[in-house]
Order: sequence, then C-alpha cells, then structure tokens
Amino acid sequence: MKFSTNEDVEAPIDAVFEMLCDFESFERAAMRRGAQVQRVDQLVAPGVGMIWDAVFELRGKRREIQVEMVTFDHPNEILLETTSPGMIGSMSFDLMALSRARTRVKVELEVKPLNLSARLLVQSLKLAKSSLTKKYKLRIAEYASGMQERYSRSA
Repeated sequence: MKFSTNEDVEAPIDAVFEMLCDFESFERAAMRRGAQVQRVDQLVAPGVGMIWDAVFELRGKRREIQVEMVTFDHPNEILLETTSPGMIGSMSFDLMALSRARTRVKVELEVKPLNLSARLLVQSLKLAKSSLTKKYKLRIAEYASGMQERYSRSA
C-alpha cells in the first residue's frame, strides 16, 4: 500500500532539507502521540546508518519497528526504511528546487506485508484508503506549512 503527495514550500531547498533533518522534533512528536522512540546508532551527524527503535499502539495492538536511514543525499533526498515483525516499509522525501525561494517536497510512504496477520492489517487499511489518504495529505500539508512559518520567522 502506497501513499504519495507533493507540497510546495516557500523556502530555499537547503533550509527545507535542514528542517527535515530535525530528527529530534520528529522523535518528540511521536512521543507526544504515545510512542516510545529511542535512537540506537552512534552517529554524531545526520547520515546513512541512523537507526531508531519505536514501540506504539496501532489498532489495539503493540507494534515494534526499527527505522533506518538508507539514503541521505543533501539537499535532494532522504530515504528511511522500516522493518517490523511481518511488515516492511519505506518513507522517502524528495526535494526539488522550483526557484531560489521555493521548494517542492514529495513525500512517499509504502508498506508491504510479509505474513498473513500483516496482510490482514494492510487489507483493513486498504478499505479505508480514501480517508487515510486525506489524513496523510493533510498532515503533510500541515507540516509543510509549519516549515514555511519557521523559515519566515528565521529569515
């Protein structure tokens, strides 16, 4: 199952990429939503090999995932791969400069089941795909708007 959306941000590509690299804010946001997140790598600068372990509740069941950064191409792309018992996934952020002060961000999320129980979960998600797609696009649009506001305050 795949979700994809594009958002244009009124900020230069380097500034947008730096905001996407604020991984601590993503960790805090996940924890505010009830997840337990822990970074387990020893890297001091953002890059390939960053790894997080996360535990959260989804559809009444405890889920454990590991997220690893597999691509870090400044300022063009970030690719994160997730693994969990029964499921794998990926999330990519592709950036394209539209002008000096405008950047298009393409965000794709894909999950693939590896066993029967994960297949049933994905199938139930597919039944609600239109509402999930709306929520996904809304969340990405809100985040892009927030990046734009942060950039305009700092500029």
